[in-house]
This record gives sequence, structure tokens and C-alpha cells, in this order.
Amino acid sequence: MTITKGEPVPEGADGAAAMRGDGYVPSERRLERERHKRARARRATAVAALSTLVTAAVLYLVVVHAPGWPRTKETFFSAGYAREALPKVLEGLWLNVRLLVVCGVAVLVLGMLIAIARTLRGPVFFPLRVLAAAYTDFFRGLPLIINLMIVVLGVPALRLQGVTVDPVLLGGTALTLTYSAYVAEVFRAGIESVHPSQRAAARSLGLTNRQALRYVVLPQAVRRQVPPLLNDLVSLQKDTGLVSIGGAVDAVRAADIIVGRSLNYTPYIVAGLVFVALTIPMTRFTDWVTARLDRRRDQGGAL
Repeated sequence: MTITKGEPVPEGADGAAAMRGDGYVPSERRLERERHKRARARRATAVAALSTLVTAAVLYLVVVHAPGWPRTKETFFSAGYAREALPKVLEGLWLNVRLLVVCGVAVLVLGMLIAIARTLRGPVFFPLRVLAAAYTDFFRGLPLIINLMIVVLGVPALRLQGVTVDPVLLGGTALTLTYSAYVAEVFRAGIESVHPSQRAAARSLGLTNRQALRYVVLPQAVRRQVPPLLNDLVSLQKDTGLVSIGGAVDAVRAADIIVGRSLNYTPYIVAGLVFVALTIPMTRFTDWVTARLDRRRDQGGAL
């Protein structure tokens, strides 16, 4: 179709591309609309920036003029103690990162096995279903801090031969036991969200029950549950700091040592900010994955 000068752009046409392709010159009305949109965008950006600056200034004035601010600044925001604590906190953070990686893999594997056990069909698998349900109910109901105390502090008291007393290994075990129960329920929800017709279609093509589960059901279940799985990993990353109750020198314990010596709580703030800085990218990645899956679902694509 040929577009002459001054004619309106057809619905869905790209004006810039048309200009490059066949010398199209947009109408004055279209140019005015585009100028209006650009002006609105610039105005919205300016208003947002001004509003942010005003809000930041008000908050700053409120905080620095609040009663007790000098004492609070000295106790929680001391630059000297922050410089002292940061290298030690970062050194301890390496332990938290290693725990996150190892425990994350163990949690995913164990959670998947528990979820599969809970969804097995047939009366012969009834004991497995009961044990899997009991496991998830118990560890989801048991507070993580109590689980850590039992495993990290209680197991060494048994003095069992061949059983480790390393607080890092014991703490990682406690984290895996608790989080695998949560992840198992996430996987189970994903498995049960797959329509039974998918399994029936797989069986009609000659696949066994195990093959249908492996090649048809589980891939769809995992893709659907990626956002909640990532959220659980974000929570796991924060809770790795709890292994410090057994004496493991991670980021939290490194900060606690300095606080105990100086009675200044700035190292806790430093450790908290380091964990926040580590968590934010994971959180934003989770949001991006969720938005991407939502767009694909809205467009009718496969999840």
C-alpha cells in the first residue's frame, strides 16, 4: 500500500520505519501527538525527580533534628567501626554464600523427592505418602531457630562416634531439613497444577507413569513454580546467618565479635546492609522472571 504525504498512518504502522522505507512524511497531527507524549514524559520525570528530592530532604531534616540523633549516630552509624567491620563481615559472608549454594542444591533435590513421594499413586505407596506428609507438616511447623538449636547444639551433646560436630555442617543440615519441607510443597503444588489430561496424553503415546512424570509433568511443574522457588532461595540466603548460633564465623558472627568488644552496634548495621545488597539482585531477578512468565501466559504461550 502507498502512503502519500500528509495522510494519516494506518493502524499499527510504524511511522519511523515507513519514513526510512518509502519517504513517508507523517502528518502534522501525528507529529503533534508525539510531541505531546514526549512533553508529558519529560514532565512526569521532572515531577518524580523533584518529589524524590523533596521527600529525601524532609526525611533527612526529620532524622537529624530528632531527639537523641547524635547518640544514635554514634552507636549505630559510626564510620570508624564501619570501616573496621566491613572487611571482617565480607570475609564471613563467603561462608554464607557457600552455605547458600550447597544448601540450595540439597533443598531442591530433597524437596523434589518429597514432592514426588507425596504425589505417588496407588495403595502400595501409601506409607511413603504418609511419611512425606508428616515430614513437611513437622518441619514447616517447627521454628527454624529451634531446629538449628536442636541440630547444632544438641547433636554434639550426644557424642556419637562418626557424627560431625562442625557447626557449619550441622547448621547446613538444619537449614536443608527446614527449607526442603517448604520447597516440597512448592513442587507439589506445581505437579498438581498440571492438568490430568497431560499425563493421560503421555500414557496414550506409550509412556510409562515414570516417563510421563519425568518428561511431561515435572518440566511444566518446575517452570510454573520458578518464582516461589526463587523466593524460598532468597529467604534461605538470609537465614544462613543463623548458623552463627553454633559459633561458625560468618558475616553475622564476625559483626557480633566486634560488637561484643566495642559495645558499638555499627557492625550489625554493616552486616545487615551487606545481606540486603546480596538479596536485592536475587529479588529483582525473581520479579523479572515472574513478569516474564506472566507476559507469556497472557500471550497464550507455554509456561
